[in-house]
Amino acid sequence: MRALALLLMAASGFAGLGYQIVWTQQFGLVLGHESAAVLAVVAAFFGGLSLGALLLGRRVEASARPLRWYAGCEALIGAWGGLLLLSMPAASGVALTLIGPDATPLRHWGIAFGASFLLLLPATAAMGATLPAMARLGAARLAPLYAANTLGAVAGVLSTAFWLIPQWGLTGTASLCIALNLGCAALAGLVLQSRPAPATGPRTSNRPLALLALTGLLGIAYEVLAVRVLSQVAEDTVYTFALLLAVYLAGSAFGAAAFARWPLLRSTPRLLQALTWSILLGMAALWSAEAVKNWMQPQTLAAALATEALLATTVFALPTLLMGALFCQLSADAASAGVPFSRALGVNTVGAMAAAPLFGVVLACALGPALALLLVAAGYLLLAPCRRSAAWWLPACATAALALLAPPLAFVDLPEGGRLLSYREGTMAAVSVVEDAAGVARLRINNRQQEGSSATLFVDGRQALLPLLLHGEARQALFLGVGSGVTASVAARLPGLHVDAVELLPEVIQASALFRPALAELGDGPAPRLLAADARRYVRTAGARYDVVVSDNFHPARSGSGALYTVEHFRAVRERLAPRGLFCQWLPLHQLDLDTLRSITAAFLQAFPDGAAVLASNSLDTPTVGLVGRAGGTTFQPGPPAELAARFGLGDELAVLGSLIADPPSLQRLAAGAPPNTDDRPWVAYRAPRITYAPDSAPRDRLLALLDELNVDSAPLLATPGLAPRLDAYARARRDYLDLGRRTQPSTDPAVMLARVGAPLLAVLRQSPDFRPAAEPLRRIAQALAPHDPAAARQLLDALARIRPDLAPS
Repeated sequence: MRALALLLMAASGFAGLGYQIVWTQQFGLVLGHESAAVLAVVAAFFGGLSLGALLLGRRVEASARPLRWYAGCEALIGAWGGLLLLSMPAASGVALTLIGPDATPLRHWGIAFGASFLLLLPATAAMGATLPAMARLGAARLAPLYAANTLGAVAGVLSTAFWLIPQWGLTGTASLCIALNLGCAALAGLVLQSRPAPATGPRTSNRPLALLALTGLLGIAYEVLAVRVLSQVAEDTVYTFALLLAVYLAGSAFGAAAFARWPLLRSTPRLLQALTWSILLGMAALWSAEAVKNWMQPQTLAAALATEALLATTVFALPTLLMGALFCQLSADAASAGVPFSRALGVNTVGAMAAAPLFGVVLACALGPALALLLVAAGYLLLAPCRRSAAWWLPACATAALALLAPPLAFVDLPEGGRLLSYREGTMAAVSVVEDAAGVARLRINNRQQEGSSATLFVDGRQALLPLLLHGEARQALFLGVGSGVTASVAARLPGLHVDAVELLPEVIQASALFRPALAELGDGPAPRLLAADARRYVRTAGARYDVVVSDNFHPARSGSGALYTVEHFRAVRERLAPRGLFCQWLPLHQLDLDTLRSITAAFLQAFPDGAAVLASNSLDTPTVGLVGRAGGTTFQPGPPAELAARFGLGDELAVLGSLIADPPSLQRLAAGAPPNTDDRPWVAYRAPRITYAPDSAPRDRLLALLDELNVDSAPLLATPGLAPRLDAYARARRDYLDLGRRTQPSTDPAVMLARVGAPLLAVLRQSPDFRPAAEPLRRIAQALAPHDPAAARQLLDALARIRPDLAPS
C-alpha cells in the first residue's frame, strides 16, 4: 500500500503543476501580462491551496473516513478542471470587461485576483487538502509522501513544457491532468484503506507555525529573486522557466527524501544556519552565471538547455534540498507541539503566497536583487537560535560583509569604450540603455534583448510609415510595442495623425526618452501618447477604432511574446480597426525560423484571408517582414507621400508599393499545412526558442529562401493596376539585388568593389530603373574612386546616367 500511496501522490503532483502552468497561461492571455495580473494569479493559486489545507485539511484529519475525503478531493479537482475548460472563456471575459483598458494597478490586481481566486478555488482548495488526506491515511510517512508529490510536480513541469503543450495544447494538457485526478480518486477508493486517527496532544507552542510561515515566505522569495537574476543570463523562454522550476522542485523533493534517511538533517537550528550559507553560495553562483555560460558556449539546442539546467542546479540545488528537509523537520516539530499537519501546511503556503509581491515587487525594486537576497539569508539566520555561537556569527558576518562590499546582481554588457546611460529594476524585468564608443544607444531588456537603437532611425521610421502610406488616409493609429519609441514618434510627425502606443513595461517607456535625440534631424513634432498596458488586453478593451494598427516585431521566443501572434489576437485586432482599416504585423526574420513564420502566417490568414506581405528594408542582417491585412479587402492606393516619407526612401508611390513581396495566394501557399498559432495551441512559444538557442542558418539565407517561396502579382492588390508591370519588375530587381548582397564579400577598396558589384548593380537597375536602392552603392563607389581613379569614377556615373539620369550627379 505504501508504494501505491507514493504513486498516487506523484500523479497528483504531476496534475497539480500541469494545471498551474495551463491556468497561468490561460489567465495571462485574458487578464494581461502586467505584473499586477501575473502576481494576482500566483497569489490566487497559493491562496486556494492554503485555504484548502487550513479549512478542509483539519476536517480530513479529524474524520473517521479520510479515504473518502482523499478520493473526493481528487475527484473534485478533476471535475472542476473539466468545468473550467468550458467556462473559462466566458468567465475571464467578464473579468476583462471589468478591468478595462486603463485600470490602475490596484484595481487591475484586485479584479484579476478576485476572478482567478474564485474560479480556481474549488480545485485549489481540494489540492491543498490532498497531502493532509494522504498523510492521515497513514500509508506512508510524511517525508516520503511530500517527496513523491514534489517529484511528480517535477515530471509535470518538464512534460508539460517539452511535450504536452507543444503536442496537445492547453486543453489537451488539462484533459490529461483531469484524467489523472479522476484515476487517483478511483484507484484510491479501490485499494487504499483508512486507519484510525492518531492521537493529537494539546498545543504546547506556536513557534513551529511561525517558523513554517516565515520559511515559506523566504523559500519562495529565494526562487522569485534567483529566477529574476537568471533571466538576465538565460534566454528567458518557456523552456528556461520550466528548467528553473523543475530544478527548484527537484531539490525540495530530494531534501524531503534525504530527511527521511539522514538523521543529520533533523535539526532545525542546523538547517536554518545551513540555509544561510547555501543562500550565500547560491548568490556566488548567480554572480558567476554569465561567466559560466560564456565558458560553456553551447552550440546546439541540447547543449543550450543543459547549460541552463546547470546554471539552475548551481543556484538552486543546495538551498532547495535544505528547504525540503526544513519543511519536514518543522512539520515534525509542529506535530510534537500539538499542531496538525494541515495547519502546518496551510500557514507555510500563506507565507509562500506573500513572497512574490513583497520580494518580487517591493524589495527587489527598492533594494535590488542582491540586497533582497541577502535579506533572505539574514532572515533564515535570524530564525535560528544559538546566536552566541560561532556557527551563528560566522554566516552573520559573511552576510553583513556582502551587504557592504558585494556588487549588485545586475548584468549589463558594456562594449569597449561604452557607458551605461540608464538602468531600472522593474517588477517584471531589468531595463537598461547602453551607449557604445560611437555614441550609439541601445535598449535592452534583461540584458538579452535589443529593443531599439539610436542608429536604426531609417529602418524604424520605415516600419512606421509603410503601413500608414499603404493606408493612404489614416487619422488614428495604434502602435503595439514602444521599444526605443522611435517608430511611434516618426509616425506622430505625419500631419493630421494621432498616435497611441502601448507598452507592457513602464520602464521601457521611461527609457525611451533617452532616444529622442535620434529624432533631432527630423525637427520638432508632436509626440505619441504612450500607454503602459498589455497589448492584447488593450486591443480587446479599448473603445477607440483605429485606421492603422502596427504591431512591433516582438521576439517570438521570449516568454509571453508568442501570445501576440495568435489567431485570437489577430481577430481582436481586426475588430479594433475602423472601416477600411489596415493592420501590419512586423516579424523579425533574424529571430525566427521559416517554420515559425509559416505558423504565424497561418494564424494571420485566419483573421485576414486576403493578407499580403511587405519587406521593411533591404537589410540582410536584420530582415523584417510585415504581414498586412485590411478590413474590407486588402487593396492599396497610397495617397500623396508626405515630405517626411522621402527621408526614409518612401518618397514616391513605386517605393511604397515596391515593398510588397507576397500577394494573398502566395501567402496561402507559404502557410499551407502549417499549424496556426492559437491561444490553445501556442505553437510559436514552443517552436521559436529552438533557433534562439541554436541558430541553424543566417538571417540573409532565410530571407532569400523566403523570397524564393513567395511571389507577388501586384495587379489584384492595386486600386489602380496601371503600375503592376513596373512593380513586378521592381520585385525581380530587389530579389537580384539581395542575392548579390548575400554573395558579395565586402572590401574597403572601391576598385575591388567596383569589379565585384558594378556590372551586376547596373544590370539590376536596367531590369527596373525604379529600384533606387541599387543606385546608391554605385554612387558611393564612384565617390570613393574619384580621388584615385577619376576616369573609372566618371565612366561609372555615365553608365548610371544612361539608366537613370536623375540619380547620377553631374
